[in-house]
Amino acid sequence: MSPDVVVVGAGIIGAACAEALSAAGLRVTVLERGALASGTTAAGEGNVLVSDKAPGPELDLARASRRRWPRLLAALREELGPRAAETEWDPKGGLVVATTAEAVAPLAEFAAAQRTAGVRADRIDPARARDLEPHLTRQVTAAVHYPEDAQLQPVLAATTLLAAVRARGGEVRAGTTVTGVVRDAGDRVGGVRTDRGSLACGAVVNCCGPWAGSFAAAAGAPVTVLPRRGMILVTAPLPPDTVRRKVYDADYVGAVASGDAELQTSTVVESTRAGTVLIGSSRERVGFDGTVRVEVLRELARKAVALFPVLADVPVMRAYGGFRPYAPDHLPVIGADPRLPGLWHATGHEGAGIGLAAATGRLLADLFTGAAPELDPAPFRPDRPAVMSQAVISPAVISPAVTGPDGETAA
Repeated sequence: MSPDVVVVGAGIIGAACAEALSAAGLRVTVLERGALASGTTAAGEGNVLVSDKAPGPELDLARASRRRWPRLLAALREELGPRAAETEWDPKGGLVVATTAEAVAPLAEFAAAQRTAGVRADRIDPARARDLEPHLTRQVTAAVHYPEDAQLQPVLAATTLLAAVRARGGEVRAGTTVTGVVRDAGDRVGGVRTDRGSLACGAVVNCCGPWAGSFAAAAGAPVTVLPRRGMILVTAPLPPDTVRRKVYDADYVGAVASGDAELQTSTVVESTRAGTVLIGSSRERVGFDGTVRVEVLRELARKAVALFPVLADVPVMRAYGGFRPYAPDHLPVIGADPRLPGLWHATGHEGAGIGLAAATGRLLADLFTGAAPELDPAPFRPDRPAVMSQAVISPAVISPAVTGPDGETAA
């Protein structure tokens, strides 16, 4: 029997959409060209954050997702069993610090604005910040504690969501490249073409992450979603109280919101369940250039040591990078494409996809089924000017890996 919906992409966003659609009773097939959760999701830190978002639609989506994640994971543990639904969920909170006198007022203003939107953002003095993080630099001038920030293991989360899809009768196929969309006689989506043949379906959801713009262009309905590259350092395992929560310098918020194409780095340090410490973050728009730039790694290490001097003599085990799906107005693209009935998009989350995934899946499923959505979907519409007016995909940013054998852009 043909699926009701084909979800293209098995990262955290595709997995969340597939799970929510299958929970609504739809027959779902997920197609992924590589291994499951092996792209942007595998290169993520697992952040579920409200601390880095200004009041507005993205913060609303983040808060909805933060409420939904623990409920969803509890339900999946009940459905699948605790071993099959382990995601290393950790509601450990976050700490944002200023390290200069100039940064104190902007940090306080940002936190005050978030509080008006319902975020718990507790101003604390430097001494209290060091109580929370004993290894923090003595140069802290102000701090805000965000107890709602959380973390999970992104690959485990994605595979848990996909396990639920399978348990409900859906299919998840790795190693299957989608090369185009089939239109029926009514010029609607009637299926997808893959490197293993065509598959009929009633609708397609574009969850291709940084390659979503290429997929949309191949379907004849381009949207502007481009890759933005980030790098992360991973230390050797450390005692569990070395870094207790996610800690970042106040300049991180500005880097997240910036549309600058040039390299930006900001200090982000956090521990993992395995004892390693993740060090970020960098952002640069370089297309799909995967070159490891040593100067970027050095900058990340230098800034991390300035925030946590204890890290100066800690060995770095590895560094990894990934491409994040970037939309020009910094908002995800979620919903139906009016140019091609049956084509849906869920992409453009950049580095926030892990945290936003739970609410994204639910929002898309509500829109698909006609249920009343929890959030206003209008800011995320695929036909908004910021995404549609620039929707020209340059060959310079299309990875050769997404080009099919007949020259079609693949997912």
